[in-house]
Parts: sequence; structure tokens; C-alpha cells
Amino acid sequence: MIGELKGNLEGKTALVGGSTQGIGLATSILMAQAGANVVLMSRNQEALENLVTELPTPYQQKHHFICADFSYPEETQKKVMNFIQEKGNIHILVNNSGGPSPGPILNAQTQQFLHAFEQHLLTNHLLVQTVIDGMKTDKYGRIINIISTSVKQPLPNLGVSNTIRAAVANWAKTLANELGHFGITVNNVLPGATKTQRLEGIIQNKSKKTGIPVEEIKKEMKSEIPLGRFAYPEEIGYAVLFLASPFAAYINGINLPVDGGRTSSL
Repeated sequence: MIGELKGNLEGKTALVGGSTQGIGLATSILMAQAGANVVLMSRNQEALENLVTELPTPYQQKHHFICADFSYPEETQKKVMNFIQEKGNIHILVNNSGGPSPGPILNAQTQQFLHAFEQHLLTNHLLVQTVIDGMKTDKYGRIINIISTSVKQPLPNLGVSNTIRAAVANWAKTLANELGHFGITVNNVLPGATKTQRLEGIIQNKSKKTGIPVEEIKKEMKSEIPLGRFAYPEEIGYAVLFLASPFAAYINGINLPVDGGRTSSL
């Protein structure tokens, strides 16, 4: 099936958040391989300038980038709006941004919740409002949110993240119900433990606080995953790619865990 995905996004434009590393970058590369015009978006100008020239162009497509910080929703929205006016409509929106800092929920400050709410839910919402008219006009729309398995099962020591991720998931489900009759789908991908800088940071932080060696923490985490390993970013990206494709036209409003079976609930 992966071979069949090649080329079926030709003529479509995909905007991918957090796309200079990890899951966002892996997703961007796969989208480009499938024929999409990819718009990278992150706050790292230098990385964007370097990576946009390295994306595959098997269908002679054109790739672009937007330098924006999701911590500033209105500013991010304005930049995307300007892009659409200059370059054309967005057909696939992948909402993806680094998660809140770890820590017990009882210790969280109110500002941490407010900042995470702005960075994730409010920015996602404004971006959808910005791209939706183009999706309706061109009769193709895929909105995919990269969230977390904490949507189904809260994770220890990620109090703020658990709270905000659940809010994003419920926002997305509501949106899916409203947009379905336009043929526009809204779905959430829930990565499990994935080999990214964020996971490495969480492990390092736990090691410093507990004194437990990093390798022991990793071993314990892998023991909780039926497949016995962490995911590669590309494995999350393939799930996003499928949901963005015409093959997933009848999949709408779901939470899709890609976690090696770690989540206990259905």
C-alpha cells in the first residue's frame, strides 16, 4: 500500500507544524514523496531554510516554509493567511507542536496551563479557521492533529500535557462532526514513545531527578510496550500520510494510537 500512496497527493499542498525535527520532519518528507507541495512550519528559521531545499520533489512540486512560533497564535495565523494569499490554498493541515514541560499536575502553575492552551488548542483552532475556506473551495480537506496517547490514558508526570491534549482531542472530535458534510475529515494521531528529542529530554529529566541511569529508564519504558521498542518518527508519519490520502476519505473523528500496543484501553 505504501507504494500506492506515492503520487496520490500530487497537486495538494500540506502545511506541517513542528517540521524541522522528529515526527513533523518525518511526516513532511513522506508527504513530499507522495507528491504534495509541503509547507514546513516551525520557529527555527535556519533549519527551515536548510530543510526546505532537501525535501524530495519526485513530481516537480514546489516546497515552502513559514517561520512561526505557535506560542503566538494570532501572529502564526497572520503568517499562514499571507502565505495562502500569495501561494494558494492549503489542503492538508498537520497540527504538531512540542508538548508542555513534564511535572506533577499539583505543582503546575496556572500560567503553564494558559501557555499550553494557547500553543496547542488556540493555534490549532486559528489555523483551521484560516485554511478551511480553501479546503471547501478545492473540495479536499484533511486536518490531522498530532497529540498523545494520554488522550486515552493519562501518563505519569505529564500533568499539564495530559490536560491540554485531552482538550485538543475533544475540540477535534467536535470539529469533525461539523466539517464532515463538506467531505473534510479531522483525525488525531496519538504517538506512543517515539525516538525524538522530546522523549530524550523527558528521560534525561527523569534520570536527573531520580538518579536512575538513562539506559535503565529506557529499558523499563520499553518493557511496558508489547512490541518492546520505541517508535521511529517515520512510523508515526506513515499513519499521518494515510489519513491525509484519498484512501482515508471515510475515516473521520478518530483517535489513532500508534504506540506499539502500550495503551491499555481500547
